[in-house]
Amino acid sequence: MRLAEAGERVVLTRDGQPDADLIAHVPHPPRGGIDFEAGRAWLKARGINHFITYIADDFDDPLDEDFLIRPLPE
Repeated sequence: MRLAEAGERVVLTRDGQPDADLIAHVPHPPRGGIDFEAGRAWLKARGINHFITYIADDFDDPLDEDFLIRPLPE
């Protein structure tokens, strides 16, 4: 890394064969979180004022054992 930071070309090898070049040091961008404000602005621009309007009281209750093997109602 120090050589690449100094502007030198560094050749990375795999099994003795050139595989990749480090040409210049480019800092890794910091990871960000979710930009909730941008999300709200995007929704508002499309006329959506409330993204989640209702969550059922039993939303996180365990499902019945046969839930996945039961046929869907017609």
